[in-house]
Amino acid sequence: MTVHASPDFDVAIIGGGPAGAATASYLARAGVRCVVFEHAIFPRAHVGESLVPASTRVFKDLDFLQTMEEAGFVRKYGAAWTASPAPQAPGKQQMSMNWDGLAPDCRAEISFQNQNYTYHVNRETFDLLLLKHAEKCGATIYEGVRVNRVHFDPDAPVRVEFGIGRKTFEVSAHMVVDASGRKTFLGNQLRLRVRDPVFDQFALHTWFDDYDRRAWAAAPGQEDYLFIHFVPVQNTWIWQIPISAGTTSIGVVTQRRNFAAAREERERFFWQTIAAREDLHAPLRKANQLRPLKEEGDYSYGMRQVCGERFVLVGDAARFVDPIFSTGVSIALNAARFVCPDILAALESGNFAAAAFRNYDAITHRGMRNWYEFISLYYRLNILFTYFINHVGHRLEMLKLLQGDVYDEDEPPVLKRMREAVSEVEHDDNHVWHALLNDLTNKAFQPSV
Repeated sequence: MTVHASPDFDVAIIGGGPAGAATASYLARAGVRCVVFEHAIFPRAHVGESLVPASTRVFKDLDFLQTMEEAGFVRKYGAAWTASPAPQAPGKQQMSMNWDGLAPDCRAEISFQNQNYTYHVNRETFDLLLLKHAEKCGATIYEGVRVNRVHFDPDAPVRVEFGIGRKTFEVSAHMVVDASGRKTFLGNQLRLRVRDPVFDQFALHTWFDDYDRRAWAAAPGQEDYLFIHFVPVQNTWIWQIPISAGTTSIGVVTQRRNFAAAREERERFFWQTIAAREDLHAPLRKANQLRPLKEEGDYSYGMRQVCGERFVLVGDAARFVDPIFSTGVSIALNAARFVCPDILAALESGNFAAAAFRNYDAITHRGMRNWYEFISLYYRLNILFTYFINHVGHRLEMLKLLQGDVYDEDEPPVLKRMREAVSEVEHDDNHVWHALLNDLTNKAFQPSV
């Protein structure tokens, strides 16, 4: 479709989180007249986040890296996955990766980003800084406004209807970008949202002060790693994210069937799950809980399409599965990086049909498919992940996945090898790993009939 009328803005963006702010920054730096509608007034409360190195490429693109440094976020040099017994005990089960400890031929990937670390961020601060950066780049920002509806009138600009207080307003644009996160504004309005058939995860999380992270460091400098702690509750795990020198985010991710209805029962479930790991439970009980438990649902959904005539969906507004590898912000930021060339081309040509965004559509589906396969394999057989990350022949490819490099190949070869290994275990009742198979994603690897 070609739109000839002159609207108020070139592009309207719903949502001022990482996906929306990064999209606005890219577009505004290219001279595009863009507006961002954000329901909250920043800073807003949000669960802390541990970034992966793929985020750094976007920070460099947007000249935002210095802002990240000046903000003083905790530097993240790696991540580790643990299981009982305690880290200091003989026979510990712990695996880790370090961005600086890569094979020589992978250092190019890291040096391309000019640093061997990424960040743990307080999202209240991070999101505010990124949105302000978009404004500095030239984007118009509306905070504290509620988008009511997007009107797609034939042969006329898109109209975004929004409310401020009791009054209703409209602005027009050539197209709209939905970056509304798990609210999935256009996904709901256009009935695009579909529930994930496999994943149905929930999370309970809070912050602690005076929790000693040094106990988990197998080597100097690892106390500020992202830690994922396995627990003997099927398809359940615990995150440990440094927010500051003294504050740590702890979250329990589990399936809906384990997620109690009453708040008191959820509190009990949180602590019972952590108690399954006494090496984690004891020091947390000594720490100071700073916030009430908060819950996160709607973890698993997709969209029938991520772009259409005069609209695109980016970040969590397009897809969300499970945060096991801490990829949410990276996916959001890179969605902005991938979608903006198509938007700029559409603005130049005046063609805003769905086909105008086919490059973004192909890239984002490729990345989502690879992430989904990786996460599905992890949940089907956790120990396979342990084996591959520690295997000299597979470690490099695994590190590339874990740092967010999932968009360049239709299927990274390591995923095929992992899937073949899972199939071997599934079909051999006597395999040493057979009893370790989990049931969450077992249907994902069964052939269609």
